Amino acid sequence: MPIRPELKPLYPSNWPELSRQVRFERAGGVCQRCGRPHGYHLQVLPGGRWKHPETGHWFNGRGRRISPPDLIEHLQIRQTKVVLAAAHLNHDPTSNRLRNLRAFCQRCHLLHDRMYHLAQRRLTLRRRLALGDLFEGLYRAGVPPLRL
Repeated sequence: MPIRPELKPLYPSNWPELSRQVRFERAGGVCQRCGRPHGYHLQVLPGGRWKHPETGHWFNGRGRRISPPDLIEHLQIRQTKVVLAAAHLNHDPTSNRLRNLRAFCQRCHLLHDRMYHLAQRRLTLRRRLALGDLFEGLYRAGVPPLRL
């Protein structure tokens, strides 16, 4: 996951090296939550289920082995490439102790940061409404006020 420009000053200068150490030396190139391997193109199903590219076994979103999908579920299979990222467990980019960092795939990282992303979404929506009110008059004319 790219680092947002306004957050870059919070990360240490050796962040690329620290991230590589967490993702590949300590975690061995697999997600520490679900077990997805870095760099592979996987077959995935809704809900986080995925097929291991080497063994052919199916796993759930927590990395536990499950039975293969039925014929109807096969219609929902899509391909995705796994990219690992170093995630801060306490959501604080200034806290870079190794015990606070985990290697997560995109899905697990998004799930881990879900509350942050929801808050950012709310702020973006409110910012758009405020800009509309400022420059275009009543932005939501004729519509009851939005409760956030």
